[in-house]
Amino acid sequence: MIELRISGYGGQGVILCGMTIGRAAALFEDKYSSLSQSFGPEARGSACSAQVIIDDKQILYPYLTGSDILVSMSQEAFRKFSPELRPSGMLVYESELVKPEGIASSIKTFGIPATRIAEEGLGRSLFLNVVMVGFISAVTKVVSGDNAKKAVSQSVPEHTIDKNLKAFDLGFEYGKKHFA
Repeated sequence: MIELRISGYGGQGVILCGMTIGRAAALFEDKYSSLSQSFGPEARGSACSAQVIIDDKQILYPYLTGSDILVSMSQEAFRKFSPELRPSGMLVYESELVKPEGIASSIKTFGIPATRIAEEGLGRSLFLNVVMVGFISAVTKVVSGDNAKKAVSQSVPEHTIDKNLKAFDLGFEYGKKHFA
C-alpha cells in the first residue's frame, strides 16, 4: 500500500492532481485507489490536501495513517503535513515555493520549479498541477508515465487536453533529466 498526500493551497489544482494519480492507478494499472480531500472554507488561497491511497488489495480504510509520499506545493502545506511523512518516505515539492526544513535525512527529496515551468512552457501557472503529476510519476513511479498521461486526458476539460499533456510532458522530462 502507498499512502500519498498532495498538499498546497486552493487554486493550485491539488485535488485534480490527486484525482489524476488515483485514476491512473485504478483504471490503467489494475489497482485499488481511494481519494479523500480537505480544504478551507475559502474558494482560493486556503490550505487544502488530497489523500490518495493505492493498493493491490481492496482498501478498507480510506484515510492516511501516515505519508509514504508527501507532495507540497506551498510552504504552509509543507509545515502542516511534513510531520506525518514517514522516515523512509519521499518529499516532492515545488522548489520555488517550498523550502524543506527539519525533515529526517532518510527522506528522499525531489524539487521542481513547477510554477515557473508552467508559466514559461504554457504561459499560465495554472498548469502547475499537471506539471507536478508528470514529475510525480517520473520520480516516485507510483504510477507509470504512460498511465498517468492517459489519466490526464480523462481528468481535464476537453478543450485543455493538449496543453495539459504538454504540461505533463514538461514535468515528466524534468524528473527524468534531474533525478534519473
